Amino acid sequence: MDEQEQLFFSSEAKTDNQKVVCLGLTFNNDEERRDYFRNELRKKLPQLKKIEGFPTGEDEDIIALSDPPYYTACPNPWINDFVETWNQEKATIYKRDPDEPYSCEPFSSDVSEGKNHPIYRAHSYHTKVPHRAIMKYLMHYTSPGDVVLDAFSGTGMTAVAANLCNDLSESSSIDMNSKIGNRHAIISDLSPVASFISYNYLNSNNNVNKINALQKIIYNLETKFATFFSTKHTNGEKGEINYVIWSEVYTCPSCQHEFDYWNATYDPIKDISVKDFSCPQCKVSLTKKQLNKVWEKSFDSISNKIVTLAKSIPVQINYVYNNKKFNKIPDQNDLNIIEQSNEYIKNINIKPQEISDGVNTKQPKVSNGFEYLHHFYTGRNLIFISEYLSELKRNDLVQLGMFLLTSSSSNLSKLYRWRANGKGGILAGTLYVCSTPQENNPIRQFYRKLKDIKNASFPLENQSIVSVNSATDLLISNDSIDYIFTDPPFGANLMYSELNSLWEDWLNITTNNSTEAIMNVSQNKGLSQYSNLMTKSFKEYYRVLKPGRWITVEFSNSQSNVWNAIQESLQKAGFIIANVSALDKKQNSFKAITSTIAVKQDLVISAYKPNLENINNTTEQLSPQTSWNFIEQHLEKLPIYSDFNNVPTVIIERTPRILFDRMVAYYVQRGFNVPVSSAQFQQEVTQRFPIRDGMVFLYSQVSNYDRKRKTQKDYLQTTLFISDENSAIEWIRQQLLKKPQSRQDLHSSFRKETLHISKYEQLPELDDLLSQNFLRFDDEESSVPSQILTYLRRNYPDLRGLDASHPNVIKKALHRWYVPDPNKQADLEKLREKALLREFNLYVEEMATSKKKLKVFRTEAIRAGFKKAWSEKEFQTIITVGDRLPETIIQEDDKLLMYYDNAQIKLDM
Repeated sequence: MDEQEQLFFSSEAKTDNQKVVCLGLTFNNDEERRDYFRNELRKKLPQLKKIEGFPTGEDEDIIALSDPPYYTACPNPWINDFVETWNQEKATIYKRDPDEPYSCEPFSSDVSEGKNHPIYRAHSYHTKVPHRAIMKYLMHYTSPGDVVLDAFSGTGMTAVAANLCNDLSESSSIDMNSKIGNRHAIISDLSPVASFISYNYLNSNNNVNKINALQKIIYNLETKFATFFSTKHTNGEKGEINYVIWSEVYTCPSCQHEFDYWNATYDPIKDISVKDFSCPQCKVSLTKKQLNKVWEKSFDSISNKIVTLAKSIPVQINYVYNNKKFNKIPDQNDLNIIEQSNEYIKNINIKPQEISDGVNTKQPKVSNGFEYLHHFYTGRNLIFISEYLSELKRNDLVQLGMFLLTSSSSNLSKLYRWRANGKGGILAGTLYVCSTPQENNPIRQFYRKLKDIKNASFPLENQSIVSVNSATDLLISNDSIDYIFTDPPFGANLMYSELNSLWEDWLNITTNNSTEAIMNVSQNKGLSQYSNLMTKSFKEYYRVLKPGRWITVEFSNSQSNVWNAIQESLQKAGFIIANVSALDKKQNSFKAITSTIAVKQDLVISAYKPNLENINNTTEQLSPQTSWNFIEQHLEKLPIYSDFNNVPTVIIERTPRILFDRMVAYYVQRGFNVPVSSAQFQQEVTQRFPIRDGMVFLYSQVSNYDRKRKTQKDYLQTTLFISDENSAIEWIRQQLLKKPQSRQDLHSSFRKETLHISKYEQLPELDDLLSQNFLRFDDEESSVPSQILTYLRRNYPDLRGLDASHPNVIKKALHRWYVPDPNKQADLEKLREKALLREFNLYVEEMATSKKKLKVFRTEAIRAGFKKAWSEKEFQTIITVGDRLPETIIQEDDKLLMYYDNAQIKLDM
């Protein structure tokens, strides 16, 4: 332990003998409280085991790891008791009525928070949203005393954010001081280790004594095993090992010479590793794919059997002597120490855990011969961990001590890759073992991580509870949650249960992956199974959320069909999507999206649970008025004004076309016919509501928009991805609302915006899109339309004062396209729909004579045909056409998937 490591620990101590009140019960101290509730948990386990997501492990291991009622390493049976207590506090402490009226727009500001924060660094995880980013959402959607839920909580950043909303130093950084105050959080995860990490983050204020005790344990182990982690300097004195580079051994396919990979591929002069190299013996040119790996058998004292592993030898040691770093080739003394450590393993007590078959576990099992999880560690690191675990149990430091172990163990494993550039590390999201792993000194790793944990401690009492269970079966009462922030798993992107097995091995409690919402060949889960599990999870979210309240879904998207499954699952559950934003990393701004194809961005979905009276009114009587009731409620939930860099932006969700789509989805997902046609909607929406800049507002909102709009630039910034015909029409519409333009004015920008169109999409030419959806002055018999006249007078001073029939005005206006007035827009919509249905019928006729799948088509024609077939209850037509589309297209288009899935439901009834 160097001087710096000796000094960072605090000598302060906290007493643990103060009286504790918990759920109405008083205890002499925290230990008495813990013992009482652990006994209660033991009684409840038989019933809790019936709940989806109950982990795999012995009862006593689960109880020992738990700190009930705040944290249980299984489904937490005290959740509703806490919710009831918190609602009472809301009335008494915060002077708030739990049933008070609630109104809130979706959060639409840019969110950018870095990962360089002590809390973020204290423990790694596969995905993690910075807590300060989540705080911005909590401050927007909730008030002090509210209850927040995250059932895909990972390492608990939602709960950390909820607690830190009461911390002035954290809250002031996001400039929302008026809503500073503690929020209560309920967090759960299917993974025992994720929930365990969450619990330790949330209880970091009680760590001072425990950190000092852990430091002492590490120091004693450092003294005990100093020889294992030392090497001789050139003068014979001892230096401390930083790390050891190991290398797999291969044979040359030409001469059968055996050599280590590192020395063959590392160029010490250039300090790089090369891909093309020569055999040290016969000098033949080689690549790694041509080599034959050397295997060796040995007796494994932990599993008590003979194992066959890829041969690996130490090739270089990096060490410190007199505060300077040196490199050396391992000498005989170093090899003897390694042999001694391997002999010592016979004395340790490690339970062998077999590596299960999986997507991520295939590589270490096949390429390295690993059969057990302890094969991921070198002998001396395994010895250190084993002795450390024994010390934790003897000193009653299991909670924080295991937190330190799991935060360090990945860096102590063979997953850690050596790199010539010094930027070694673990290949994120994998269990990949490379040919040159780096064995790090566990003593240094533990000291470093213990310091990180100390720095991550925040001085607030925990106001959250933690559970281990599936999001498909929440132990929460109906309509009791104020807000949900969640970052759900993304398809086949990460195999959480496989990746977590390396940590959970040390906890003796592992994930029950039967309801793990992923796409995994080993678990026989594809897109359909993933979608069903997400739908079930979102239905649970919908059940427990209060009516009129919000859910925010943060989603890392790289496959449109998986993202589409998320959006479809949300809507099936009953949520109404109010905003979907994608972070444009090049522009550092959010772009709205109306379709998902080819959108490869991080997405944020804002959705709400409709008020009960709106749901009841819809189900009681399906009349056109119910659709307008829905639109009124939906408009209340949309942001009124949005800008970027003081330039006003179009709120895509307020445009008539997208409003109609949301209304259609609302009815179809509930199995109803849509009461109004697209043409009717386009005509009536402008008669019922005020329109500004092509967006629809309530009368109670429009004055607010007008006031803000006057202070900004004239033209709105359109931020919209073009991914299909529908979004292309909306993009053109937004351009023409700024100013009437000619085809030449639009052409260049339009081509750039349509680069991401799907290969299946038969997108009409720009000329066709303009003629079918917009009007041009030279097509009119009357004088210059008012939209064009206003534009000309503003941009051409010499035309001011002239009437619309003046030749100069007409000359300037010729060939300019503009957005038609509502009545003409409705007529165009009718004509366009007829044309789309004619094309759809051609597809149906083609299918009657050919069994081939459609290769190229207009998606808008398929959507129009599905909509008409739905209204006429021709559900088989939807299924028949859907089955003849390319395999991925249904899953990639939210509207087609909506009709297809619901048609299947209707046919199965």
